[in-house]
Amino acid sequence: MLNVLIVDDEPLALDVLETYVGQMPDLNLVKRCSNALEANEALKAHQIDLMFLDIQMPQLTGIDFVKTLIHPPMVVFTTAYPNYAIQGFDLNVLDYLLKPISLDRFMKAVNKALEQAELAQRDAVSANMPATAPQNDGLDFFFVKADKKLVKVNFEDIIYIEGLKDYVIIRLIAGRVITLQTMKSLEDRLPKGRFKRIHRSYIIAMDKIMAIEGNMIEVLEKDRPKLLPIGKNYRDELLELIEKNRL
Repeated sequence: MLNVLIVDDEPLALDVLETYVGQMPDLNLVKRCSNALEANEALKAHQIDLMFLDIQMPQLTGIDFVKTLIHPPMVVFTTAYPNYAIQGFDLNVLDYLLKPISLDRFMKAVNKALEQAELAQRDAVSANMPATAPQNDGLDFFFVKADKKLVKVNFEDIIYIEGLKDYVIIRLIAGRVITLQTMKSLEDRLPKGRFKRIHRSYIIAMDKIMAIEGNMIEVLEKDRPKLLPIGKNYRDELLELIEKNRL
C-alpha cells in the first residue's frame, strides 16, 4: 500500500485524481493540496510514498518545489504542457502525465510506482542481511539462473543491468539475460570499479560509457545510442569516480 499526496491548484483536477486513487486498491490517499506550501506541510506531517504533482501552480511551481525537497517521495508530474518533460526527467521523477489524464495512463504510472517501491524494499532488506553473496575470486565471469538453467555471463560483455519488478535484465553486447533476483544481490557479485550503480534501477559497466551529459549517460546498445538516467543519490559518487580517470 502506497500513501499518496495529490497536489493541484485546480479543484477539478484534484477531483479526477482523487477518483482514480480511490479505484486503486494499492493506494491510500492521505491528503489533497492546492499548492506547494500545503504539500510541504503534508510531507512533514505524514509518511508519503507517492506524490502526484501539478507543475503550473501559483507561488511555487511543481518543478521548483521538488528541487527544495531533500528526500522527496516518488513524484509523478501532472500538467497540460508537454514541454516540461525534459526538466522532469532531469529531476528523476517517476512519470509525467499529460492532462486530461486517462485512467489507463494513470494506472500505468501507479504500476511503475509499485514496482519501484518493491525494488527499494528488497534492496533495503538485502542491505541489512549478512554478506553471503558468492565471491568471484578474480574470475571474469559469473553464472546466473535463467530459463531454468545456469547461464555464464562474461563481465566484459555486460553493457548495463536494468532492475524491474521481480527480476533484472543483464544487457549484453550480444543479447540479454533475464534472471530472478534483486539489484542489490547482483551488485554484490560484480567486481568493484568495473561496475557502478547509477540509479536505483541501473548498474552500468564503466568501460561501456560513451559520454555523460547532465544527468544522462550514453551507451551503445545494438550499435545505437541509449541514454540512461543518473539518480541524484548516485551522481556525486559516480562523478568522483569519473574524475579520477579524466585527462
